[in-house]
Amino acid sequence: MPVDFERLQRLLGGPDLAGLRRRLRARFEKGALLDEFTLVGLAAAERRALAGLLGRPVSSAGSMRVRVSEVDEALLRAGLASSLREALGALDGPIRDHRAAQMAQEDAWNALRASIEDPRLRALVDDPVGGSLLKRFSGSDAERAARLLEMTSRVIARLPAAGRPLAQLAAAELGDAHALDVGRPVATLVLRAFGLDQSPLEGERSRDQWARLGITVNELAAPVLCLNLPASGSAVAANVSRIAAASGEPVPLTLRMLLRDPPAWDVHERVVYVCENPSILSIAADRLGTECAPLICTSGMPAAAQQVLLRQVAGRGARLAYHGDFDWAGIRIGNFVMRELQATPWCFSTRDYEVACSGVTGQLAEGERVEALWDEQLAGAMGVHGKAVHEEAVVEVLIGDLAS
Repeated sequence: MPVDFERLQRLLGGPDLAGLRRRLRARFEKGALLDEFTLVGLAAAERRALAGLLGRPVSSAGSMRVRVSEVDEALLRAGLASSLREALGALDGPIRDHRAAQMAQEDAWNALRASIEDPRLRALVDDPVGGSLLKRFSGSDAERAARLLEMTSRVIARLPAAGRPLAQLAAAELGDAHALDVGRPVATLVLRAFGLDQSPLEGERSRDQWARLGITVNELAAPVLCLNLPASGSAVAANVSRIAAASGEPVPLTLRMLLRDPPAWDVHERVVYVCENPSILSIAADRLGTECAPLICTSGMPAAAQQVLLRQVAGRGARLAYHGDFDWAGIRIGNFVMRELQATPWCFSTRDYEVACSGVTGQLAEGERVEALWDEQLAGAMGVHGKAVHEEAVVEVLIGDLAS
């Protein structure tokens, strides 16, 4: 039957009954199945409206037992609407069944997951964090999520690469040179699929994470400094390194060089020393020249070029030996190098620190204490002595090892 909106508005419409209508709508929105229910905390206007509709005497009680079927019959009998649901929809707009919508959404997500064939994408969706990211980026819409996964799949299919610029990859696969910028949905999902999400590892930046996949971001920034690193083959980095090593000169190698044409490093079963500060590299070149052992500098927390070179060298069978500053930042960097690059400490123990402390006056800056992963006593000793020992203060010890 058609809704008599004018009479319905007089009976149940108006702002003084808006709260009652919301409460009645909520039952339908939640998919409530019980016919009978109790309304409590009724205002006088709400009691009068319900009593008039149901033909009951007006009561001063604050609650009322109501059956949906009874209200439906009263509305139909009065010629106002065919049901309470229809009446509420006419007064305040269509009623959405949230429970049914939620079930439909769950069915759509289950269907989406079942359609995924790529094991990396399936692992991404099954991962609680990855699945949560996908739902957030898609607004929990399965169709939007499917489009995001399809774009993610196109990028994954091109990885790992060999020195391809990130913007070029984004433009070629997604039609937008900025689609893989920091924080963009597909960029986050791709990195997450490779275990490199943008809640990054300690000190690691997006540029460094993409470099692990052979993708360059600002490929000429922050080159890695090295000294006497032996190499063979015709790669540009190998040629540059050989020429510099012939004179015992430090050389910067760009991320572009390392990724586009990876050199063959001749370091199998050799110790390659790694320091934190460029000044150590410079002093070693001045003092030892061509007689210095292979040495790589992280220049603080290793960035993309530094990480790529260290991984290349380790991949060729080198044993990385790391030394850094004895301060909290230095320990943090050391933890990253030891954990992520499987280096071993080089003159970087509690004993080394305590011996060096006697000759320095620099104070350990206040800050959060950092435990050394490779030496559980080191942080405690640093806290007791309260001194910062930078690499330059122990350079003679380091030079002795580099000359042996």
